Amino acid sequence: MKDVVTVGVDGTPEASAAVLWAAREAELRRARLRLLHAWVLLAPEPVPGPAGEADQNYWAHRMVRDAHEAVRARHPDLPVDEALVPEDPLAALKDAAGRSDLLVLGSRDVGAMARYVLGEVGLQVVAHTDTPMVLVRAAQDPGAQPPDAPVMVGLGLHEPCEALLAFAFESAARRGVTLRAVHGRHLPSYAYNRGGGVEPVAAEQAARDARRELEAALGPWREKFPEVPVDARVEMQSPAQALLRDTAGVALLAVGRRHKLRFPAPRIGHIVQAAVHHAPCPVAVVPHE
Repeated sequence: MKDVVTVGVDGTPEASAAVLWAAREAELRRARLRLLHAWVLLAPEPVPGPAGEADQNYWAHRMVRDAHEAVRARHPDLPVDEALVPEDPLAALKDAAGRSDLLVLGSRDVGAMARYVLGEVGLQVVAHTDTPMVLVRAAQDPGAQPPDAPVMVGLGLHEPCEALLAFAFESAARRGVTLRAVHGRHLPSYAYNRGGGVEPVAAEQAARDARRELEAALGPWREKFPEVPVDARVEMQSPAQALLRDTAGVALLAVGRRHKLRFPAPRIGHIVQAAVHHAPCPVAVVPHE
């Protein structure tokens, strides 16, 4: 464990929300918060020279200082580091992820649709990092959530997902809240009759099978975290639709991304895409085998 939560700072409202979310998370983890601003045209730090607006990095310093002051107002005892990095943001964020337990970035919110719009850098970082990453929108103030808002995890049961389950149970345990575990699954072909209708008996059997598999996956983690109440749900529909259906009032949604599949190019998958673009809460993307 590195005991560091890193958050990207760029002066936008969504980055400001990400800073506050990351500060609360760092406090829950008893970790340091690192405020990172990266830009290729920054002068190397530290540089002796004129103070005030004559400083080549004046606005970058001010941006990070404002973020630091916002954190101090809510979390006065939280240890905070500031970093101005004269590099391409993608390279700097990838490097920072490797030095952190968690990377937090802001995500733009567009209008009444309330969707995530990840920029090119954010998408590339999600696809390339092996560190868990949280995406936060400007409207998502951690202080406005009910203290008992659950953590939610979306589970696929066709592959191991130990890292995702560990992240989800630990997040719920830190907050002292319920973990909502959701598994979405399409009905199997045998559940449909020749006319295209659903056979109730077959559909219920498929749902029982899915519930049994979900409980088997959760069983060892219930034993490791007996203090965490678990609300296990099976939705017999598209996994992406199942996730979005159950996100109302959730403090954090955790989804997994296989990080070993990098050929021909890294991908984040359609379920992660759906979560980060449409979920109304912060989304954690957790790489796993």
